[in-house]
Amino acid sequence: MKRATVIFAAAVLAACASLPATHSQVPSGRDVVKPEVYASLDPAGRGSSFQIAVVMKIRPGFHVNAREKSEDYLIATDLKAELPAGFNSSEVVYPKGKLETFTFSKKLLNVYQGTVILRMPVTALANAPLGEQHIPLKLRYQACSTELCLPPVTIPLDAVVNIAPSASAAKPAHPEFFAKR
Repeated sequence: MKRATVIFAAAVLAACASLPATHSQVPSGRDVVKPEVYASLDPAGRGSSFQIAVVMKIRPGFHVNAREKSEDYLIATDLKAELPAGFNSSEVVYPKGKLETFTFSKKLLNVYQGTVILRMPVTALANAPLGEQHIPLKLRYQACSTELCLPPVTIPLDAVVNIAPSASAAKPAHPEFFAKR
């Protein structure tokens, strides 16, 4: 009798293992977008203006809503900075989205797909601290596929910039993200 119970239990476990694991196949919003942060100058000098780029690499098959969202209920992509003393910034420059059709909406939706670059203009003031500085960022977005939308996420990011005593010491960095358009 015990042997039959063990065989039955093994058969049930084998059957359960072959069932699709639907919950484990749904990724987290954090896994769908891989953001990387770059500064346009290294070092940046006191008194110089530079940009911080957040490069969003969006997994194929997914999109995020563009900054200029198509519907009020959608969650727009948003980038904010918590600037430390000695820095100020202007408005983030968001790229244009692309209008796409999806089975769940009768209206074209303005979305980002693939690789998207958000740029934040920053100025290191005359009193900016010298050396390696950290500018905390928060990136908020909602990733969706054609079948589902994941819960919105806010990801903390860290922009690292080296500050030199003068603007004349500034050197361009990462031209692939900051080329003139």
